[in-house]
Amino acid sequence: MKTMGLTQLVLINPATFPSAEATARASGADDVLANARVVESLDEALEGAHLVLGTSARLRSVPMDQLPPRQAAERAFAQKPGLVTALLFGTEKSGLDNAEIDRCHALVNIPSNPDYSSLNLGSAVQVICYEVRVAALAAGEADTPQMPEHEPAPAHQVEGLMEHFEQTLEAIGFLEGRQSITLKKRLRRLVQRTAPSETEIHILRGIFATCLKQRSVKSSD
Repeated sequence: MKTMGLTQLVLINPATFPSAEATARASGADDVLANARVVESLDEALEGAHLVLGTSARLRSVPMDQLPPRQAAERAFAQKPGLVTALLFGTEKSGLDNAEIDRCHALVNIPSNPDYSSLNLGSAVQVICYEVRVAALAAGEADTPQMPEHEPAPAHQVEGLMEHFEQTLEAIGFLEGRQSITLKKRLRRLVQRTAPSETEIHILRGIFATCLKQRSVKSSD
């Protein structure tokens, strides 16, 4: 990480931390480990992030953006300055699970040899960090970087919106008799693709609150 200019490390429930072995392997980058933020949940890790890019070697049945590392890094630097991008990696053994994938705006897939695609976590991290470095240098040389029209809300607000959305759909009976899990995933992709602002999230949650209130009134009549 430090070699490519990245220094903000967040660890979710590490098996051992601090780790003497990890510090020894850091070879001059032990300050990154010393300053790492250790959290207990993915919610804590993604707090404040506006764009979440998850790494995965597996294709998904639910459509979502799947980007090569260079395009993913360029997307990160297309954000307004000051907005936070989180690069999410799974465990060495199993990678990201489905619930963790659901929190991502896009998946990053390293195009490896299909006949031998084995790539350990350390190597994958270095490949992604290198592409981030390349994109950072390119962004620094650009005269007029392209910025989005509005500032997207951070990930935890989007998650709150999705929980409210699903609660409303269940209350009005929309999910009855449908493939609810797949439908929820598709709706999540829709919301993530639009990258709503904080104001837009407040509007939508106001609509959901009104729907739930009306539903409650009718149920009590």
